[in-house]
Amino acid sequence: MPVHLSAPLPHELFPVAGVRIGVAEAGVRKANRKDLTVFLLDEGSSVAGVFTQNRFCAAPVQISREHLGRTTGIRALVINTGNANAGTGEDGLVRARSTCIALARQLSLSPDQILPFSTGVIMEPLPVDRIEAGLPAALADAQPDHWARAAEGIMTTDTVPKAFSRRITLSGVPVTITGISKGAGMIRPNMATMLGFLATDAAIDPALMQGLVRDLAEGSFNRVTIDGDTSTNDSFLLMATHQAGNPTITQLDSGDGAALKAALLEVSRLLAQAIVRDGEGATKFITVRVEGGKTAEECRLVAYAIAHSPLVKTAFYASDPNLGRILAAVGYAGITDLDQTGIDLYLDEVAVALKGGRNPAYQEEDGQRVMKQSEITVRVVLGRGSASDTVWTCDFSHDYVSINADYRS
Repeated sequence: MPVHLSAPLPHELFPVAGVRIGVAEAGVRKANRKDLTVFLLDEGSSVAGVFTQNRFCAAPVQISREHLGRTTGIRALVINTGNANAGTGEDGLVRARSTCIALARQLSLSPDQILPFSTGVIMEPLPVDRIEAGLPAALADAQPDHWARAAEGIMTTDTVPKAFSRRITLSGVPVTITGISKGAGMIRPNMATMLGFLATDAAIDPALMQGLVRDLAEGSFNRVTIDGDTSTNDSFLLMATHQAGNPTITQLDSGDGAALKAALLEVSRLLAQAIVRDGEGATKFITVRVEGGKTAEECRLVAYAIAHSPLVKTAFYASDPNLGRILAAVGYAGITDLDQTGIDLYLDEVAVALKGGRNPAYQEEDGQRVMKQSEITVRVVLGRGSASDTVWTCDFSHDYVSINADYRS
């Protein structure tokens, strides 16, 4: 069961003017499941994206990068689950392009106005014929209020769909933000087997979009890790339809610009954290905050070392306060001039170690009490400066092994 995460209620997800979404059952891998989703964007929309840093990236990632670099007129997305179209070589590129061509024909668009996305099993041919056959049903289903259906339609090993909305006011004008994400395994910084789609009707200078989506990813999806594996398919897309009627935002450090960015980041973080809460076999949601570093980068090194450690993650699953494992991870994180005598370690409010040694007042029962909680904060103070950073992770349970051992069955 996911950690304090439930399926979104459709009425809590606000339609974004200029976006319609359709979902169909195409039988990409299994029958009788939503597995094909299309996003339709009104003319004039702006789109920007960031993608996996895995050099062995999937065919749809390559095609989406190519199309985003070629045109500013993206009008549709086509997303399938069940098959990642990764590790498929030139044939995979041909199949991804064929999917774009098929949807472009249906919409009387150019293929490079379509962005393809895939998630699922790697190294299997994409069943383009099933996707093409399912497109008419997906298009017929397209409605502005189908965000909840889309959140279901992009799931793989997720146990619940993930979607959030916010409404804010910019210069007296209501603005809507809605997004969906998927992911439960192969999750680590630089994104993972996750897909994220975030849309707003705010009017924003298209020249700001790529920098903005990069900043949003850096503060959200690049701060979560489940198992330390970077996938072949991760993609995070930001769409702006410019239909809200607010004065066009030309600077993100203006009042309206900062407010919009903050709201977009809030939704992005909720989507990213939902992935961790629904991590494969996860029973605990863990915040790892590192403070007192010389730079944010070295704080991240320490945070990731803790969050990636199988020994730490299994200890949290067992509620075993074997907290030397955390200190060991701090030590091997890669800070070559780290002074261990300056390090403090806390579990929530419990001071476990001070100045590099066990806190004389620490009782193991206090550590175990915290570790039995479903939400836990690990706080490390390095004593080297004023920088800080945070990542979010989960524990490792028996179910993680079972889910991944049986994934293709």
